[in-house]
Amino acid sequence: MNVRHLEYFLAIVEYGGVHRAAEALRVAQSSVSQTMRSLEKDMGATLFHRVGRGIVLTPAGEGLVGSARAILREVENAQRVVTDIAEARGGHLDIAALPELVTDPLANWISSFLIEHPQVRCRVEQSSDVGRVTEMIRNGTSEIGFVSVPSAGDLEYIRLVQQVYVLLCPPGSESRWPDPVPLEMLRDQSFVLGERDSNVRDLIETTLRRHGVEPRIVLEARQREAVLPIALTGSGMGIVPLRLGAAFWQRGGVVRELEPAISTTIYLVKRPGQLTMAGESFLASARASLQSWVDAVDEPELTTTPLIERAAQAMADWDERARASAATRSAH
Repeated sequence: MNVRHLEYFLAIVEYGGVHRAAEALRVAQSSVSQTMRSLEKDMGATLFHRVGRGIVLTPAGEGLVGSARAILREVENAQRVVTDIAEARGGHLDIAALPELVTDPLANWISSFLIEHPQVRCRVEQSSDVGRVTEMIRNGTSEIGFVSVPSAGDLEYIRLVQQVYVLLCPPGSESRWPDPVPLEMLRDQSFVLGERDSNVRDLIETTLRRHGVEPRIVLEARQREAVLPIALTGSGMGIVPLRLGAAFWQRGGVVRELEPAISTTIYLVKRPGQLTMAGESFLASARASLQSWVDAVDEPELTTTPLIERAAQAMADWDERARASAATRSAH
């Protein structure tokens, strides 16, 4: 077994077949097939079942995926040491995350990262089970993960940011809700919340109940964006991260801070040791993006401006920079 065997194997997994893998690798289909037969012989196990014109992984094949990705990352690390790759101009970045972190902030961090490193291919796997996310890091299926609850064990946790949540109120209700809104005022209100058994959902419900509020839930939504149209009609209130609250405010909704505040801490989780160049570059990019956001939202000269307006302006500035970067890349 060698590196090429694993590269071809993962290409088949990623592209769903030998023919597509061969096209992506720019090699003959027969070469891919022959390499897989050699790998299966070396492993002493069948890795794929041939079903009609398609293929599916066998249990042995599924077990190899994580290890294959981990081995190729280690090879990339070795190549970096030898060749001193100064920039992440290629390669793969495998990420695992809780669903509530994928749209915000992870998607924003990936966007910022790809502006600087357009040749890196990113893959995100999500699970609402923290244990599953950490297991994907532990077994090598993903290089880095994002969770809101650290746990003891053999993995490293890097604290990134405190994510603040805000209250979404229907348009025209400015006079009804002070800023911030005491949690006790939310008794008898209807809510749109995330899916049951998620960390954020549990945090919100626990905090509300601690202040005498039993949330009446009109909709459970896995995707946070589904909260916005419901809240805009006044059918239910939402409690969402600040960035999503800014998008709601831009659409004409009323946004209020909460008293006491509700927040979660976002951690990056990884295996001990050095990340690949792509992983290191992504972490640096995420931190830079975070610092830019914090600086804009916490600008001392703007402390008299409502938090939601500062957040909306920070988002607008980011969008402008992204459009400028896209225009520059298109021109070249």
